[in-house]
Amino acid sequence: MSTIPGTSASGDNGYSLLGLGVQSEARSSALGQADFLHLMTEQLKNQDPLKPLDSQQFLGQLAQFSTVQGIDSMQSAMGAMASVMESDQTLRAAALVGHDALVEVDSLDLAAGASVQGEITAPSAGPVTVDIVDADGKRVRRMTVEAGAAGPAAFEWDGRDDAGNAIAAGRYAIRAVAGNADPSAEDAALLPFCVKANVDSVSIESTGLSLNLSGLGSFPLSAVRRIG
Repeated sequence: MSTIPGTSASGDNGYSLLGLGVQSEARSSALGQADFLHLMTEQLKNQDPLKPLDSQQFLGQLAQFSTVQGIDSMQSAMGAMASVMESDQTLRAAALVGHDALVEVDSLDLAAGASVQGEITAPSAGPVTVDIVDADGKRVRRMTVEAGAAGPAAFEWDGRDDAGNAIAAGRYAIRAVAGNADPSAEDAALLPFCVKANVDSVSIESTGLSLNLSGLGSFPLSAVRRIG
């Protein structure tokens, strides 16, 4: 049986070859191209003369190593490309600061008496009934928006209840339905609703970019329906 000299537990050379021992702290635990070729050379030098290494097996080992090296290089290139794309996206998002962003919501946190501007996606021309509901599910305001055609219909709420009093700070849900139906009904077909707010800043989160909207909080970039 053939052996590779210098690989005993007491030999430093063997441990250096395999990346083990006292030198392991200064070297990577993974075999590099030079280490692989060194091992292949030692294998050829110490093969059994009566049973030499099969040439097809040797070529197969080389092909395997080349494939792994190619995959590693491709992964590194893709990682670098992703980093560049992320940096470019961050710079583009930073240019949104100071602009108005339209984001789709079903509820939002409001300061006392704060107003809300936005759009309701109407299915057709005609009235749209809108309810403003507090965190306890109590309706504080009902409004009617007249849609001139199918598509976005402008909406504005002055932050007051049905009695004309400024609402208290808190979380409010906005429910809109076509026609004169009750938006608070369980089977109500709610319409998409978007709120407009100014972009104060941009945050880089582990899940992606987020826009910090004045009076609304943080929203992922994917939630933005329109800028300006």
